[in-house]
Amino acid sequence: MMMQLSGPISKMHTHINMGIAQYQLPIGDQLLSINDLIGEQISLSFNQLIHCQHCGKKTNKSYSQGHCYPCSIKLASCDLCIMKPETCHHHLGTCRQPEWGLDNCFAPHVIYLANSSGVKVGITRKQNTPHRWIDQGAVSALPILQVGTRLKSGEVEVALKQFVNDKTNWRKMLKNEVDLVDLLPIRDELLEKIQPIINSTNAQILDNPALKIAYPVIEYPSKINALNFDKTPIISGVLKGIKAQYLIFDCGVLNIRKFSAYNITLTY
Repeated sequence: MMMQLSGPISKMHTHINMGIAQYQLPIGDQLLSINDLIGEQISLSFNQLIHCQHCGKKTNKSYSQGHCYPCSIKLASCDLCIMKPETCHHHLGTCRQPEWGLDNCFAPHVIYLANSSGVKVGITRKQNTPHRWIDQGAVSALPILQVGTRLKSGEVEVALKQFVNDKTNWRKMLKNEVDLVDLLPIRDELLEKIQPIINSTNAQILDNPALKIAYPVIEYPSKINALNFDKTPIISGVLKGIKAQYLIFDCGVLNIRKFSAYNITLTY
């Protein structure tokens, strides 16, 4: 019997069970365990409705992953410093939402190494691990430093970017073109190179084991065809797997996070 769920979607909720990434897709007021649908024929239909996930108003276009334009320019969570933490300007008194900044930017942040399409450096709030690593499709991740603010984490990341990449090649990640590497000796080598910034930010050196992450994928694509609801309002195919925030179909890959706030009908 065919089942249907309808409503706005947002980025998938994640956790790890027995070393394997587990995904739940928010759709309307439901959470669908999407791992259970791998190998099945499913269809996602865009209902030509987008409502801002902050204010709820209808918008013709999604900005900053699920917002209307006014919210995208007034919310601190949509500011440039979210992508570039070294530009945090709360201390200058210019934060869009100072209280939000206190809650989110003055919390413990972790600087980490992750292997997604190769070794990269990244930062996240401590409470966002391991979700952040799953969102990036990392096959292994290692927290290396902890600092007290987002600004400090950005300063450390800038120092590390001189020696290691800070971007994921999403096409290589989705094709699983990634070599398994030991992150521990890379961590030790990098920490030696950035000792001055460790001292100036009062960063705490972490001694954690690397976390290995497997993904529920039965077949990786050999070529990447990015699916888009704005161009193809009905996407239908066999779900071959899930990695990062992508659904991998036999006909292409769909970035769920990109289409946050889109009203979708899912049939399975």
